[in-house]
Order: sequence, then structure tokens, then C-alpha cells
Amino acid sequence: MFDFGNANTGQKRAITAVNGPVLIIAGPGTGKTFTLVQRAVYMIQEKGVKPEQILIATFTDKAAKELVTRITNELLERNIAVNIKEMYIGTFHSICLRFIKEHIEYTRIRKNYRTLDDFDQTYTAFQNISRFRNIENFDIAITVKGAWRQSQEICRYVNNLSEELILADDLKGDDDPAISALGDILSVYNCILNTNNIIDFAGIQTEAYYLLKTNPEVLEELQSKIKYLMIDEYQDTNFIQEQIVFTLAGKEENICVVGDDDQGLYRFRGATIRNILEFPTKFTEKDCKVIPLTINYRSNSEIVGFYNKWMTTTSGAKFRFDWDKYRFDKRIIASKSSQLNGSAVIKISAEDDEDEWHESILHFINTLKDCGKLKDLNQIAFLFQSVRNQKALDLARYLEKNGVNVYSPRSDMFFERGEVKLILGALLLTFPQYVARLEQRNFDFTDENLCQYYESCIRTLNDYLQKNECRPLLTWIRGRGKTHFNLTKNTDYGLTGLIYQMFEFAPFTSILDTELGSGVIDLRPARNIAKLTEIIGKYEYLHRVEVLTPKKIEKDIILFFNMYLRFLFNGGIDEYEDDSEYAPSGCVSFLTIHQSKGMEFPIVIVGSLSNNPRNRHDNILTEITEKYHKRPSYEPLDRIKYYDFWRLYYTAFSRAQNLLVLTANEKTREPSKYFSECYSSLKSNTDSAFNIQEFDFEEIKNVNIKEVYSFTSHISVYETCSLQYKFFKELGFTPIRVGATLFGQLVHQTIEDIHRAALRKEAHLITNNNIQQWLLSNYTTLSKSEHTYLGEPQIMAALKQVCRYAERQNGDWSRIQEAEVEVSLLKQDYIIEGTIDLIRGEGDTVELVDFKSEKKPDIFKDVEKLEHYRKQLQVYAHLVEKKTGHTVSKLHIYYTGEEDSNPQITFPSNRGAIDSTIQEFDNIVQKIKKKDFCTKATSQITCNNCDFRFYCKN
Repeated sequence: MFDFGNANTGQKRAITAVNGPVLIIAGPGTGKTFTLVQRAVYMIQEKGVKPEQILIATFTDKAAKELVTRITNELLERNIAVNIKEMYIGTFHSICLRFIKEHIEYTRIRKNYRTLDDFDQTYTAFQNISRFRNIENFDIAITVKGAWRQSQEICRYVNNLSEELILADDLKGDDDPAISALGDILSVYNCILNTNNIIDFAGIQTEAYYLLKTNPEVLEELQSKIKYLMIDEYQDTNFIQEQIVFTLAGKEENICVVGDDDQGLYRFRGATIRNILEFPTKFTEKDCKVIPLTINYRSNSEIVGFYNKWMTTTSGAKFRFDWDKYRFDKRIIASKSSQLNGSAVIKISAEDDEDEWHESILHFINTLKDCGKLKDLNQIAFLFQSVRNQKALDLARYLEKNGVNVYSPRSDMFFERGEVKLILGALLLTFPQYVARLEQRNFDFTDENLCQYYESCIRTLNDYLQKNECRPLLTWIRGRGKTHFNLTKNTDYGLTGLIYQMFEFAPFTSILDTELGSGVIDLRPARNIAKLTEIIGKYEYLHRVEVLTPKKIEKDIILFFNMYLRFLFNGGIDEYEDDSEYAPSGCVSFLTIHQSKGMEFPIVIVGSLSNNPRNRHDNILTEITEKYHKRPSYEPLDRIKYYDFWRLYYTAFSRAQNLLVLTANEKTREPSKYFSECYSSLKSNTDSAFNIQEFDFEEIKNVNIKEVYSFTSHISVYETCSLQYKFFKELGFTPIRVGATLFGQLVHQTIEDIHRAALRKEAHLITNNNIQQWLLSNYTTLSKSEHTYLGEPQIMAALKQVCRYAERQNGDWSRIQEAEVEVSLLKQDYIIEGTIDLIRGEGDTVELVDFKSEKKPDIFKDVEKLEHYRKQLQVYAHLVEKKTGHTVSKLHIYYTGEEDSNPQITFPSNRGAIDSTIQEFDNIVQKIKKKDFCTKATSQITCNNCDFRFYCKN
């Protein structure tokens, strides 16, 4: 008998409705994630569905990690072993990337492609802006001025068109010059992607869609594996996501979608509410089961009543609209009635000025603290439409000034942080020729606000350099400045290298000394410096800056400060967010309403009440949709602004568990008329009817996300130097790019091509000519991706190694079972994963092979290296045996560089030795989880090659 836990009747219906189409309409706080988790476990345990037959797509990486953690915990409790890698659990984009990776030979992209984030995409368009501007009628389609803003518009249009599956050729012949120009823009943009072997965020889904639609054999293979689809947050899906879902489901139509039409927030990203509203009508052969979840376990019943009323109040002073068919009729029911005499929904207002409003909020927080009802500031969340709005920023600064820490990673305060200004100030002063031009504003293109910011960075640093303990930093800056001013030969460092050199000196040394167990505010400076290394490292990659040279130093520095950093400065940078931490202890959270989706807080304070519904549709895109979209428009254009506005604030109000607060500075036309009815009826926090002593506030829930660890990426790094692990793995510092191991990657990828051909039953293709073609193709994409090159003799040496490996098989590939195998194993509090180069064997007994593109080492002189490889293979053996039940008989290291003797070193697969290695693995993971990073490398060679060698001097 399946254990349903505390599932209610509706949840049980949803859990057991396995076959055919199912729509679960899950209102806020109704146990949606619990239901999804139990449904997956029910399918595996009760219905015998194999884990690899289930696909679960959700909206964010954080939600995907939580699902993986909760599903694996449930399975472990029930003693069910699965390889979580075999399940397709993730965001739509991560699942689509997996489809592409597994079938890359069927796509337009090649191996070693680069995926663009939003900034990378805009920067790519910017770097090619002259190509776009040469398009006829470009200025009619793209009406904004300035290269960067034009690049942003280009990306907005191509993303929308891609996700609606509208092709460039469809638009080019249009009579409207703006639309035909957009067709040419899309064509040029796609050409840039193809030439550079890159893919953007929207293109991930487009590529996956065409992979499925144009390759029946790939679709058939995936449909034979994936039998059940579960799609979370279905109200936020777009057209292409719907098409991918229905294409994958095929005739079986085992699609379960979960969502709440009242919380559809992502129209600006192409989402359409029609996907969830029309879902039950999509099926002709089978009836769609519609299961509403309406019992709310999150919020006080008065809060539930408040947001229920909000959704049904559709008329007021000078406004009126109807939901009609564009909303499922529902009413959320609180699981229990409020026991309060007073109200659980109140307002905090000010009638004078902003200062009074700030003081009122601070007073409220201090009252909560003083009365002993608040256990932690993280029980309070402020929700705004934008945390970059000046009112939100001013409030955050006021609270922090008055002793209330604020966690607001998306508030655009990165460049204001003291540590960032100190680093940039020091970096600027190491280039005196640039500072001289900055003072005179002697640049061809610049931004006065940015210039003033740079001058403030220099002032911040100069103030700091007055301290005695800063003399060493001052001496270093002067020395580097002198070198750069009279640079006569190449340095052995670039801009990121300069940052790492600063870590030898105060105050940066003490910032990096911060213990990882410290609070988010204490760790913020170290994380922001890590973010800066990522930003600068990306610039150096994009512009191929490895070292500073006399010929290019001036150009590289001006390009970095005046252009690259300017775009980031004007656009804003998010600070660090920890997926494993729900709301950091010791801070109130400042979140956008979108950011708070799926979250809950004991006390929620909703601002941004001066807002009004606004039309946000684009006339050109609207016309394109009418002409070229695969289906007609849905919601009435004149009502969309109301629908989106009501859904946004419904989502905000429904985040609150115990106390919902609406706040407004009433002197500044707050709240707007759309809130006047619900706001005016509320009691103030200063009203005698409101008694804070009545409340017992929930504590913030523990997310408890299971982290993933592998031998090469985690255990090996920690064993080499736990300090390196702290900085690179925990804090996210970006290593300085050195010459990549291009030769080894080239050999490895071409051997993978051989194995893939053999596994496709195409061993006849494994000829020297084809191997050469595969290798040269791999070299082209690798060298472009890594910005590193090999000479002709090295390429020929790599080819010789791969051909020699193929020849040694004598045409017999029959023992190959799997190649590049990703395996994972659930542990109680983490997940082990690894990628095995080759599994070969017969029947239930297999051997593991790991390839090294070097000569076989001396087994007596290189004991330490071989022991490291042995442990790696033992971890893989453990994963394979647990995953498949097969016996691993031998562990091989295959050295492709070995010409004459046996190229393999073989270890026996010994159960006792494997168990011992796994125990070591577990011990190291526990040290990592305890933030134990006190050991340093024992090898001087390791230290000499480490980016943090300057920091470790002290």
C-alpha cells in the first residue's frame, strides 16, 4: 500500500492520475511541490515506471534542485535506488540542452559551442552592430539610438521571433519595411550564431524543437525512453515550450501540467496564459482530468480571504474589466480559520514625507524585535515590482544605516559596494595614463556618470591609503603604475592577474579571510570580489587579453573601462544568490514580486502600490503575430494590462503566511486608485485593534538542497588544496585562463566520435579518413572556443594517437557497451556523480576505461599520480555497480601516447579497496559541508601555479 503521507483528497487524485492528460490547478500554498514529488514516487514505486521514463520540467534552477532533493529523499526513505542522472529533471532550457548534447550531430551547432547569457547575447550583437546597421530600413525597425540600446532591441526582437517559431524568410517579403527589416536582422543574427558556433538562451529551445521535428529517429528514440511528462508552472510556458511538450508526448499523451493561471507573470518573456487555460481542450482521443487544489496550508485565513477578494474586485473608480474565459473560476480555502482577535492584514502608512515613511517601517521592525515575537529578521520580506526603483533603494539604505541588514541581491548596488570601489580604484591607479585622460575627459566616447563613478572609486581608495597598514598596497600600486606607464615588453599577467596580486595586501587579505560560516552580509564583500574576477575574466576571454602588451595596453584598458564596464555599470549587476539558502539569517529580504514566486514568508510587506496597469505590447510584434503566428491572438489587448496587474499583486499577497502588510507613503499619490478599496479598509499597524502579541510567526523553512559532488571537480580539488576549493568552488572566483589542454581534449573528443559511431552500429565509418575529418572538425571548434591553437606537428601527433587506438581494436567494437556515461548515486545528504569514458564487456561483467593522451608513466616513479587515477576509477566502479547491478571486473587507464608497449595500466576491481575509497570520498564531502577549509597544498609546484599564491604569502 502506497504511503500518501498527509495528502488530502485532491492531492491523492493528482498523485494517482498517472495515464493520459492531467491538469492540476494548484492555488498558492496548496502543496503543489509535495504533490509533484509524491506523484513521481508513486509512479516509480506503485506503477513500476522506470525513473528514466519520467521527465519533469520546471521554471528555475532552484525549483529543479529542490525537486531533485525531495524526490531522492522520498526514494531513499522507501529504499528505492535510482540513477538520478537518468531522469530528465530540470528547467526547460537544461533539458533541451541535454537533448542537444545527446544528439549534437543532428543539430546546426558543433561540439564546444558557447552558450550566451543575456549580457553575452547583447554584447555579441553590439560587436556586430555595423552588420545590422547596413540592413535596409534598419532604422525603421530599430528606432532607438545608440549602439548598445540598438543591440538590446535586436536581441529582444530575435528572442521573441525565435520562441514563436517565426522564420526570417517568412518576414523578408513583407510589405511593411519594418517587418521585412526584422527578417533581415534575424537572418544576419542567425548567421553570426552559426559562424561562431554559439547558441543563445532562446535558441536552446528552438534548436531542441527543430531537432525533434526534423529527425524522426531522434524523436522516436526519446519517445521510447520518456513515457511521462510533468510540467511545473505551466502558466508561465510559451509557445515553443508547449510545442516541445506535445511533440515529445506523442500519441500516448501522458502529460501532467501543474500551475495556477492566477500567478502567470512572465508575458514579457513570451509566456502565454492560454497554454494552461486551453490545455483541457487539446485532446481528442482522451479526456483530460482537471484536478483543482484549493486548500491553502500556508496563510492565515484572513490573508486568503484578502487575496481571493482582490481577484474578484474587477471594478472601481474609473476602471472596469471582466475575466470572462481568461481565468479558471476558483476560490482558495484556508485549511483552518484564523484564531486572531485582530487582523492579519494591515497597512503601514505615512502622511507627511518619505522620511516619515522610512521611520514608520523601521519602528514596525523594531517593535517586532522588541516584543520578542521575531526570532530572526529573515522572517520579514519586502516585495516590490522592482528593487532597483529609487524608493526601494532609499528604504534599503535607510534600514541598513539604522542597523537592519538588507538582503537584496538584485537591487543594482554592486558598484556601490566599498570592496568593489576599492578594487576598481586600485586597478585604475595602476594605469596612470588612463587616469590622466580620465581627468581631462580625453576620450572619443565616454559617459559622464561613469567618469564620476571612477573618480569616486579613486577617492575611496585614496582615503583608505592614508592608513599606515596600507603602505604596502600603495607601494605596489606605484610600482605597477610605473611599469604600465613605460611598458616596453609583455607582462606575464592580464587584468585578472592584477586583481589576484592585490590579494597580498590589506584590506583584501582580511576580506578573503572571512569564514564561510559567517552571515551573508559578512561574506558579501568576498563574493563581490569573486564576481569582479568573473566579469574581468569574461572581458579577457572575449577580447583575447592574456597579458598586457606595449602595443595593445592603451586600447585594451580604454575598451575595458569605457565600453565593457560601462554597459555593466549602466545595466546593473546582480549580487550573489544562494540557491541552498531560502532567506539568509540576520537580514530582511528585498525581493521583486517575480523573484518571490514559489516562496513564502511569515511577514510580507508589499510596496510599489503607486503602480498602475500599463499597456506593454509592441506594435510590430503584435502585427507579426497576427500575420505569421501559428495560432491567432488570445487575450483581448485592451484587457491584458489589467490581467497582468491583478495576477502580479495576487502573487505578492499570497506569499504571506502569518501577517500581510501593505505599505504606502500616502502623500506621494500612493496607493493608486486600483488599490484604494482594499487599502483603505485596512487597520494601521498603530491602531489599537492590531495586537502584535497575538501572533506566533513561523520560522523560515529549510530548503535543504542536496549538492552534487564528483571526484574530479570536487574531491580532487579539495585534496590538492582546501583553500583553492574555498575560493574557486564555494566563493566562485574565476581562475586566470591559461593555455587550455587542447591536445588532450582533441584526442579525447575524437575517440568519443569513434565510440559514438560504434554504438550507432556504424563501425564501417571508423576509417583513417573519417577519423581525420572528425579530428579536424573538433580542432576547429575547440580552437575557436578556447582561443588557443596547435601547430601542424601537434595536430598530426594527435591524429596519430587516435588512429593508433582505432587500429589496435582490429575492427572489433562489439564489447563497447556505453561511452561518455554520466552516472550518479544518491547518498543520504548529497549526490555522487561522474562521467566514465568507456564501459566495455559482455553480459553482466564490465570493465571501465579512462583515456589519457600521454605516454604511460613509470609505475614506480609516478605512484602518487597512478593512485589518484585508481581512486577515480574506483569511484566510477562503485557508481556503475550500484546503478546497473553489473560486476566491474577491471579498471583500465589507456594511454594513447604509448607507441610500442601495452598502452593500458590495469587495476583489479577490489570490493574492499572500493569501499575504502568511497569512505574517503564521504569524509571529504562532510568536511566540505562543514566549511572546513584550513588545509593548504603540500606541493610547492601546486602553490607556484596557483592564482592565490599572493594571498597565501600572508
